Amino acid sequence: MTIEDQARSSWAALMGGGGAQDRTAGEPQRSRLPAPAGVTAVTGQGQVTVNWELVPGAIGYAVHRSASPDGPFEVVDHGGGDVLAVPHGPYADTTAGRGGWYAVAALETVTAIGPLSKPVESRPGEMSESITVVVGDGAAPLPRVWEAMVGSEHLSHLLSTDETGGQVIGPDLTAALRRVAGELGVKTVRAHHILGDDNGVYREVDGEPVHDFTRIDQIFDLVRDLGLTPVVEFGFMPRDLARDPSRTVFTYRGIISPPRDWDRWADLIRAFTQHVVDRYGLDEVRERWWFEVWNEANLSVFWSGTPAEYWRLYEVTAAAVRDVDQALRVGGPATAAVGWVEDTPRDADFLSTHVYGTLPLDLRPIADGRPLLWTEWGVTATHGSRVNDSVFAAAFLLDGMRSAAGRTDALAPWVASDHFEELGRPQRLLHGGFGLLTVGTLAKPKFWALSLAARLGPLELPVELTGDGAESLVSAWASRYDDGGLGLLLWNSTLDHGQINGNPQLLRTVVVRPGLARPHLMRVWRVDRTHGVIGFDGEWPTPSQWEALRAADRLDEAEPARRVAPGKDVTIDLPHPGIAFLQFKPL
Repeated sequence: MTIEDQARSSWAALMGGGGAQDRTAGEPQRSRLPAPAGVTAVTGQGQVTVNWELVPGAIGYAVHRSASPDGPFEVVDHGGGDVLAVPHGPYADTTAGRGGWYAVAALETVTAIGPLSKPVESRPGEMSESITVVVGDGAAPLPRVWEAMVGSEHLSHLLSTDETGGQVIGPDLTAALRRVAGELGVKTVRAHHILGDDNGVYREVDGEPVHDFTRIDQIFDLVRDLGLTPVVEFGFMPRDLARDPSRTVFTYRGIISPPRDWDRWADLIRAFTQHVVDRYGLDEVRERWWFEVWNEANLSVFWSGTPAEYWRLYEVTAAAVRDVDQALRVGGPATAAVGWVEDTPRDADFLSTHVYGTLPLDLRPIADGRPLLWTEWGVTATHGSRVNDSVFAAAFLLDGMRSAAGRTDALAPWVASDHFEELGRPQRLLHGGFGLLTVGTLAKPKFWALSLAARLGPLELPVELTGDGAESLVSAWASRYDDGGLGLLLWNSTLDHGQINGNPQLLRTVVVRPGLARPHLMRVWRVDRTHGVIGFDGEWPTPSQWEALRAADRLDEAEPARRVAPGKDVTIDLPHPGIAFLQFKPL
């Protein structure tokens, strides 16, 4: 078997036959893309940094490793699941098998992988703990990609009077969405099940359809009062309209069946769309709303029909939305693991898809200028994984946001709050929930990471990083404020889930050269094992514990503010995983 065949076989095992996309054919397509050139692999302290030249038309790259230049080459598995590819280099290999020989393959789509590059042996680097960060000039508007969208549990949860952990679900979820809107600047919220029977939008009486949008109005009015716009994910199927209502998903039994009557489905979508246009105004819905067709139909757990039936659903739904107004934005396919995006009809107003455990791939070659919405994204797709509550996940979010900024229109963390019941409601406070915020609306490290990103100024400044793990482990995002001050976000991260508990070998000392022309006051905030974490180990807090946790729910400065003289460097330690925000204000 050739090296190219080895790579293709390995990718087929990852992407098909019950893997990330269970409707993907087992044998991947052959890509038209060439192998990446300029591959390098440099061994540093605790990691190997692999880099390569970008291939025009590639959406991502799969990094392979072998003990021998003759193979077998296997994709480096950093433990994130889903799609083991990245949108660009450099890539830090921190897995147990690091070192040896590396090769890289470009992806045309997630099922079309190109040939492997010429293998290169990892060579020794400087093996240093020091990283230098030089802040440059030439400001441009900073893309605040985290503001575009957040995910949520199904929005009827906002009306729930049940309790979890002693907290009433509806008001607590409302408080969480208010917090992400107010503190992070998030503008839209996406959730499943808006057409579910708990919202009563469709029933049949004496064989005739009845539409009722009363609860939709309550939900959407509340969302808009929070300063958010709903992203309308059309799904799941109302029972009276389902071809097979026995096919369901989640504890709330969302029906995943195709409609038994396509015309009645179209009528429902048309009536729904006309209703929100009438209620909220055509200009608002044109400019601020997105209409997305279904959720992850490339997974049989979410769609019991065939792929062809999904595309029929897409076409019927899009046509019904455009019957109301041609300028309304409708798209999809909202697939898992970047599936099917290349098959999306050319008239789709946007492309949407999901990925977990890696950075969002670069879909611009497929999008042809259309908006790109990652309507679900996170460190893992596994319910109840402890990584969701970790500093590792916080640094991961910054990796993704920085990578996606300027090339993606939305990167939606899944989800805002741990009030989430897909597989049952939470059984304890820190249970590995997907939320940025806990039940009770306490900030996890992930929330604090995005809140530090939100502190960045309006103008982005270029940065140059050098040293062992520069831009593969340690990243920087620099900005300028209106008063001439600087905001610098630093983080130390890897995609390798084996490093969740941290690794002393990956600690780096960062020397910042801010290039200050006058004295500034520097303030520092951190997220690491002693900053921005919730100090609780139990099932649910008592009333007095809730009071103490809420009093501690803030991110204080990590050290006293200090004066920085013109032309002076600043040195800080950055643990792995760890985040630091440096704010320089003119004196």
